Amino acid sequence: MERAIRLYETGGPEVLHLERCEVGSPGPGQVRLRHMAVGLNFADTYFRSGLYPIPLPSGIGAEAAGVVEELGAGVENVAVGDRVTYTGFLNTLGAYSTARIIPAAPLIKLPDTIDFETAAAMTMRGLTAAYLLRRLYPFAPGESILIHAAAGGVGLILSQWARLLGLRVIGTVSNASKRALALTHGCDAVIDYSHEDVATRVRELTDGDGVSVVFDSVGRSTFTASLDSLRRRGLMVCVGTASGTIPPFDPQLLARKGSLVLTRPALADFISDPTEKAALAGELFEHVAAGRIRIEINQRYPLTEAAQAHRDLEGRRTTGSSIFVI
Repeated sequence: MERAIRLYETGGPEVLHLERCEVGSPGPGQVRLRHMAVGLNFADTYFRSGLYPIPLPSGIGAEAAGVVEELGAGVENVAVGDRVTYTGFLNTLGAYSTARIIPAAPLIKLPDTIDFETAAAMTMRGLTAAYLLRRLYPFAPGESILIHAAAGGVGLILSQWARLLGLRVIGTVSNASKRALALTHGCDAVIDYSHEDVATRVRELTDGDGVSVVFDSVGRSTFTASLDSLRRRGLMVCVGTASGTIPPFDPQLLARKGSLVLTRPALADFISDPTEKAALAGELFEHVAAGRIRIEINQRYPLTEAAQAHRDLEGRRTTGSSIFVI
């Protein structure tokens, strides 16, 4: 019998329950998938807490890699035995499991050069980095950017990819060990926000100009500093809200700080088109397979420790990517 994490109410990590379950056979447009590794993402905590509302009871987790075991009627994009990975949103919830039924549409075939653990650790994070750098802004070599949480899973990929584009990368971290990690993964300079003022330091590092783009996955606690780090007409990209949601504000603030532009993009809107998703995934896989982007899997958990994994993630005790090993 298979196992899966379920939640019947929203709340803290304690609402995650490991259960035995029957998977059954796929219906039209679906496949039965055997998981080999499952991704752990900060977005998972939003579903668990209720920040992202979902019907309950529900599975949790939106990213995993594995092998197709059975096809439902009408499935043509994959075959039995294919190695695949996936990420998504509501259409892929239920990844915290040993096997599952899933729509075939979100599945991405894995090249032989990418192993299952690497795929589970990078699909959501890597595709996020891909659209952030390749779809939001016309970067020119030599421009400066600021990446918050630079030692996190997305941050490490973003920093390395940005360096490949010829950008000057400034990262923020919370301690010395994370600073060292960020510096070895593409950052030109790293600000420890536990004892440095971020905006002041950014201005110093950019000769007073500020950066072209800020990628802010932290939210409430970094919002003002992010705006103050931007050059005139710079772009503020709100990627996440790890410290809490950003309070309401008067848009006139953006004008006062230099005619800034603000966006809150979502991965789902950049991978909904199969052709665009394939292009972004292909570029990501090529960089990783060639060793130009390294995927750091620094935490591995069994499904039995899902609650602890969430505590570690929310407590900022993790670096790089985290996965569940099946």
